[in-house]
Amino acid sequence: MWAWALWLLPLLCRPTRAALPTKPENISCVYYYKRNFTCTWSPERAANHTWYQVTRNLTLGKVIDSCNSTSEGPASCSFFHMVTYPETYTIRVQARNVDGTAESDVTVWNLNETIKVEPPMNLSVQPVPGVKRMLHVQWVRPSLAPISVDLNYTLRFRANESDLWTEVSFEEVDGGQAYDLTGLQASTRYIVALRCAAPESKFWSGWSQEAVGTTEEEVPFGLDVWRVLGPVQADGRRLVDLRWKKARGTPPLERTLGYLVQYFPENGAHLARTSDTTDQHLGLRLGREAYRVSVASYNSLGQGPAATLRVPAVAEKPVPCIEAMQTHLAGDQLVVTWQSSAPDVDMWVVEWLPDQESAALCWEPVSGAQNWTVQRAGLTFWCYNVSVYPVLRDRVGEPSSAQVYFEQDAPSAGPVTKVENIGVKTVTVTWKEVPKSQRNGFIRNYTIFCQAENGQGFSRTVEPGTLRYGLGSLARGTPYTLQVMASTRAGGTNGTRVNFRTLSISVLEICLITTLVGGGLLILTVLTVVYGFRRPNKLKRLCWPQVPNPAQSSLATWRWDGLQTKLPQKPYDDSVTADDRALKPRPAPSDLIDKLVVNFGSFLEEVSSEESGKGRENPLGGEDNEYVTCPARPPCPPGRGPGEPPTAAEAAPAKPQPGGSGRQAGAGPGASEPLLPPAQGAGPARVPGEGAPNPYLKNSVTTREFLLSETLPDHGRRET
Repeated sequence: MWAWALWLLPLLCRPTRAALPTKPENISCVYYYKRNFTCTWSPERAANHTWYQVTRNLTLGKVIDSCNSTSEGPASCSFFHMVTYPETYTIRVQARNVDGTAESDVTVWNLNETIKVEPPMNLSVQPVPGVKRMLHVQWVRPSLAPISVDLNYTLRFRANESDLWTEVSFEEVDGGQAYDLTGLQASTRYIVALRCAAPESKFWSGWSQEAVGTTEEEVPFGLDVWRVLGPVQADGRRLVDLRWKKARGTPPLERTLGYLVQYFPENGAHLARTSDTTDQHLGLRLGREAYRVSVASYNSLGQGPAATLRVPAVAEKPVPCIEAMQTHLAGDQLVVTWQSSAPDVDMWVVEWLPDQESAALCWEPVSGAQNWTVQRAGLTFWCYNVSVYPVLRDRVGEPSSAQVYFEQDAPSAGPVTKVENIGVKTVTVTWKEVPKSQRNGFIRNYTIFCQAENGQGFSRTVEPGTLRYGLGSLARGTPYTLQVMASTRAGGTNGTRVNFRTLSISVLEICLITTLVGGGLLILTVLTVVYGFRRPNKLKRLCWPQVPNPAQSSLATWRWDGLQTKLPQKPYDDSVTADDRALKPRPAPSDLIDKLVVNFGSFLEEVSSEESGKGRENPLGGEDNEYVTCPARPPCPPGRGPGEPPTAAEAAPAKPQPGGSGRQAGAGPGASEPLLPPAQGAGPARVPGEGAPNPYLKNSVTTREFLLSETLPDHGRRET
């Protein structure tokens, strides 16, 4: 039991490691003149709660006093009493917590080296009357500074439009509290600040309050001049846009009352002309020869130096000096660099402007360098035209140009597309360029997307300079949907959608078919004409068939059976009374004879075709001829008026009896067919109400007369 207790006791009472405070290091002390002596150290924060004690001793080792601080507050401690100047102190810092203490190394501090005074007061900056480009600076010595020593000063200044400070250091001489700033620019506003320090001190005072002063005005500094040449007009003159601006280094506050512009032909100085203007540009109408131009600014103090430029003649060719030119982006800046092997170039002029209508031209001269940098403007996705001109003394060489975008994006709108020359399997696609304001970058290519109605599609990519493309291998008579996409480095945008349908048959095929059909008809016509010349009678019968002459018609050969089949048959109505059956005279219609002639003509053609095989040796008699009576209404018998009704025998129609071969009319039994009355043979039959006989019935009348004359004896015999 005791053995187990002895074994567990070390485990239960295991000692823990002590967390001592961190040793204070990097001790620094400053003597704020007539205020306090302050020391700082590191670390500023401790893991556990820590007490700090700073002990200040004289160099002889006598303890003067101490101050206390904790880890919750700043790692510093200040002595406010018994601080004498000059003096030397030793400083020791002790850190203590619940686990123990830690002390720093002993450091020695001389107050002459650690003193820090207040900044100068009442700073003022004034120009010196009659002295150009100089400012007089005055101040008041700080009150909290040793009087027995001369202070050191540092003066800094900058132009109001600049962020770059320039510092000037000097020593106080015999308590002097003024300083003259020289080498400044005229008519420029400057900002000035001042600080001071004891001669041996490592610590400077803070900067005083800033003061502002402006240098006196003088004659204008100078100008930079440039020109933009216009096209030659019809009268041989041209418009030259002359531009100028203040030269680099000109005081920002320089005042200018106006500009004097003088120009004259290069070989005619006596023809010089002068213009006075307050603008920074002037349009000149110059001739075709070379001109000399000078521009100078003036103010109340006088005229500044003149800037000269030579305008070349119209036929003069510029000298090439630039071998290559590059542009690239560096952050938010555009950098333009160029290479030239011409050593006598005095200056370069860089033109740049947005590639848009009515855009303002910007230009800037560059000297002593072959590169130019400009900050990115707000027009991020605009295209800029940049040109570099070499200037050799007063002559301008051949420029080098380039286009650049600060940043690219997909076009704001796609190209407007349309289709032309739609064929069976081909179509021509045309589109318009995207406007410059909507490109947002350089167009790298165009992609044509074509989709059929059944879902099969394809695409074609062409160069950016192509605005017309022909598509082939399309399906015949198929609807298609087409779009063109314009792409930049950042992306692409589709244009308008176009729907079209390919043709089912091409114009060539139509022409071919028309040619074949027309050729066939032409050949047929030619053959027909040739055939007509060789056999004119057959062609005449074919084209102009012979119409039978009614005067030569053989109505006598008509058969009654055939005639009945030709005439319309009406059913017999038993309800008709005897009075109704009696024939009454009625006026015949005017077209009755014509209708009969037409029916007889058609029947005549059939009879003629039948009789053509039998022969016509004996058309008026013989065994093969049969005669029928005319179906026309018979004339009234003698002794009875036309208004009297006919008898029953006369009213009943007589049916023809078929005759045997060699039988005479009325000779045999059954020959009861009534013959025409004799009175009928006296003349042609006339229709009541008609005038002269119809000429088309001439043949029928003749036939009837012949029949009457032949059959009259038999008829007489039958009567007796």
